[in-house]
Amino acid sequence: MFEKEVYIRRREKLQASVKSGILLFLGNSEVGFNYPSNTYRYRQDSSFLYFFGLDEPDLAAIIDVESGEEIIFGNDVDIDDIIWMGPQPAMKDKASEVGIKKVLPFSELENYVKKAANTGNTGRSIHYLPPYRDSNKIMLNSLLGIEFGKLKEKASVEFIKGVVALREIKEKCEIEELDIAANIGYAMHYTAMKMAKAGMVEQELVGIMEGISISSGTMPSFPIILSQNGETLHNHMHHQILTDGRLLVIDAGAENNAHYASDFTRTLPSGGMFTERQKEIYTIVATANNLAFSMIKPGISYREVHLAAVRVLAQGLINIGLMKGDVDEAVAAGAHALFMPHGLGHQMGLDVHDMEDLGENNVGYDNDYKRSTQFGLASLRMGKMLKPGHVITVEPGCYFIPALIEKWEKEGTNKEFINFGKLKDYYNFGGIRLEDDVLVTEKSCRLLGSKRLPITVEDVEREMA
Repeated sequence: MFEKEVYIRRREKLQASVKSGILLFLGNSEVGFNYPSNTYRYRQDSSFLYFFGLDEPDLAAIIDVESGEEIIFGNDVDIDDIIWMGPQPAMKDKASEVGIKKVLPFSELENYVKKAANTGNTGRSIHYLPPYRDSNKIMLNSLLGIEFGKLKEKASVEFIKGVVALREIKEKCEIEELDIAANIGYAMHYTAMKMAKAGMVEQELVGIMEGISISSGTMPSFPIILSQNGETLHNHMHHQILTDGRLLVIDAGAENNAHYASDFTRTLPSGGMFTERQKEIYTIVATANNLAFSMIKPGISYREVHLAAVRVLAQGLINIGLMKGDVDEAVAAGAHALFMPHGLGHQMGLDVHDMEDLGENNVGYDNDYKRSTQFGLASLRMGKMLKPGHVITVEPGCYFIPALIEKWEKEGTNKEFINFGKLKDYYNFGGIRLEDDVLVTEKSCRLLGSKRLPITVEDVEREMA
């Protein structure tokens, strides 16, 4: 938790961005994974954390934009809670730590919201953010009478834009936490790099990495992706034995104790040494990563950085005969997306894909930058102009996906740019992705964390040895 002034200042700025009405914040409740009292690890809603800082279940809050009144709704513990959890501070004392003076029992939330909704001829506007937890969908349906299927579309765009504008520009105190999360992520990856060897089961490395994240923070920032089938972009199957000659994609990060995230990817030779063919592709991806990093600064759109990175990918594949033709024409046609069907990166902060519960287009795009519909480029989550304080991932990749290759070949998609015949030899190659976390500074950018994970072929092989 930060100093109370941080939360007070954030709420004041948010109020100024919304014209009128009530801002309704719903915290998260605990969720049972096989019976009600055996719950998943608790995670508070990130926007609730950002504005109110209280990291516990069954809370809600409102901000009255006109009057400035702020209320937290939550219950003090009873004797049963004390028996199982021990004594707890009173809600009014917890609220005071984040600058809130008024606390009401949670049961009062319904009366408050319904009274506000019925005030005046048309009622006051009740602004809410798009719900993603079923319990909060049920609560909003009960409070506002909105059909479940319409909850997302009726969320307040004004409220969403106000939250995004604040949360996407990281404060100094947040950057310090992001550096901590990056250092935990570094330890996770570096340990896996040092321990990986042929004969291990993928699951062993997953357990080691997850243990490091929990020992230094709260948990991994997302379920760990670790697989020798790296052509499947988000592969959570961990049953294979590490085999010499194969590539191991590890995409993982940590959530620190303040719930800020990191997200790194490295691709390792399972037996410790890259083959010549693997080195070729790996070097192309590493070159794209380094170019993107060198371009990041305020005043450039991330779409432009993405297109520059995929141009490097396409040119590299032309150089080794897997693509053909003019590189600029190939990129304009989206031919490179056969090998990199995802975007260059996304924003990161309290969420590993920061604020995407509010809608990807609301976070990564704006009135000046609209999302493309072209395959590959449509998957770019962050396309708008970069500003100081943005935190983004840089994660170019190259994948050989047999089903996608065969689909394009059958349909003749971009046949003037793809050497389909040569790709048959790459059906068992897998994939490569290299990802770093970057802060946009006043004039350029810097990597988060105190060190960069080994990324050159030589450095990776040396560390694995």
